[in-house]
Amino acid sequence: MKSTTYDIATAQNSHVSMVFNASAGFSATSVSAQTTAKGRAWKHHYFPSRVVTAVRSGKSHVVGIIVPNVQANFFSTIIHCIEDGLKDEGYRIIIYQSNESLENEIKGVETLLEAHVDGIMASISLETQSGSHFSGLINQNKPLIFFDRVDETLPVPTVTVDDFEAGYCATQHLIEQGYQKIAFITTSHQVKIFSERLRGYKTALTKNGFPLVLEHILFGGLSIKDGRFGAGKLMRARNKPDAIIAGDDFTALGVIKKLKEIDLTPPEIGVVGFANEAFSSYITPTLTMIDQHAPQIGRACAQMFLKMVRRKNPYEEIDHVVLSPNLIARQTSSRNSEVPNA
Repeated sequence: MKSTTYDIATAQNSHVSMVFNASAGFSATSVSAQTTAKGRAWKHHYFPSRVVTAVRSGKSHVVGIIVPNVQANFFSTIIHCIEDGLKDEGYRIIIYQSNESLENEIKGVETLLEAHVDGIMASISLETQSGSHFSGLINQNKPLIFFDRVDETLPVPTVTVDDFEAGYCATQHLIEQGYQKIAFITTSHQVKIFSERLRGYKTALTKNGFPLVLEHILFGGLSIKDGRFGAGKLMRARNKPDAIIAGDDFTALGVIKKLKEIDLTPPEIGVVGFANEAFSSYITPTLTMIDQHAPQIGRACAQMFLKMVRRKNPYEEIDHVVLSPNLIARQTSSRNSEVPNA
């Protein structure tokens, strides 16, 4: 049986990928077969034997990955590409979900260190303002890589997208499609990627001579529910927008649902999201969004880890990979041109 990111291998198979879900009380679970995978892992004493091997050799050939949520296609794609990039070198991965909680993230770092991982790759939670709880890896000379959401105060490598450019590109696209009153729904958490997208939005409005309307900027959560709420509030305002940029694709989906309820099907009101979730090309109308290059992020993380682990001092050189975003125009913003459904 060949293992994947979503399956626990049998005792005869050495490739193992686990998910630690903080909300489930640190139970080890497989994404696809939670209960059976947990029982199988403990039955075959995989973790105790792996820890013993790591203590003896100094290497476990296991890498920890911390993400806010594996259910998002963006993060699951990154995980898949990291695993694919490391498997030929004999590395396995353990996945830990923070569920957007700082407390869970801290416990995740502790859990992975107790499992004697050789390093950690992480995208921080919405609640995380300081990544000081990751400093133990630096002190132990173990590779630490941040991707997508990063803490720039720690001297570690990062893989990110130019989020300022992403916000600017989304806004510029809507302006070029003839929209003039563009709103922005984002998170209230002070996470750099979201503040940079907002800064790009503001800059694009200013450069094109449009006023910045404060009531068009909503701070809250990022979910389908938050998108529905935000769109309802914006469309009840005296100064209604004619386009809405949502903080991610799930929020954008909520915006579209609410607009349809009040008979304002996009592109009558333009909608743009971020991330290129799998559903974005299948909903009606199809969603215009900023592609954040999840496969490239995953591959870059794997390559960076292998470079670091081969050095005596993994932090001898600290690389920062910044990818350029690109907009995929679809039906929710196609006022002036024909766009494909996919």
